[in-house]
Amino acid sequence: MSMDTALYVTPAQLAEKPGARELAQVATRTRDAIVPDALMDATLRGSDRSAWTVAQLATADEALARIMEAIQGAQGIIDGFLARTRPLPLPKVPSVVTVWARAITRYQLHGDRSASETDDPIVRDYKDALKFLQLTADGKFSLGLDDPVLTDPQLLDVRFKDDERVFDRAQMRHFR
Repeated sequence: MSMDTALYVTPAQLAEKPGARELAQVATRTRDAIVPDALMDATLRGSDRSAWTVAQLATADEALARIMEAIQGAQGIIDGFLARTRPLPLPKVPSVVTVWARAITRYQLHGDRSASETDDPIVRDYKDALKFLQLTADGKFSLGLDDPVLTDPQLLDVRFKDDERVFDRAQMRHFR
């Protein structure tokens, strides 16, 4: 992914949902103390982090690196589906793509999840994202107004067909 490609979900957006606490818990290495919530939030948002120690900052930066790996992994998955029907990179990131990227990133950060989608909202959101990505790739779900699914004349082939006439003039002559 090039540096000028827009991220489908940013660390700051992940700070909003699922939140710094969850991200700190899943992205901090098991041998390290979990990054404090406030530090993780500041790291995700690019805010002032001068109140923490160098060791805490290093741990937070390592957690952020893991989060960025998951974001890039999600971006790759999404691009794999979207590349079938549209040119990449997307000129503008539709909000639905951000929702999908958030779900995929969150799932990847949580590692192996053995729960089913009925029991686990993280698994459910991940599987829903993949389902909608497949529908988008198949041309059955649109990303919005500038979507080729809606605007490409080749994809908007609409045809009307009338039923055959029951009685035409030749048939009516026999009834006179």
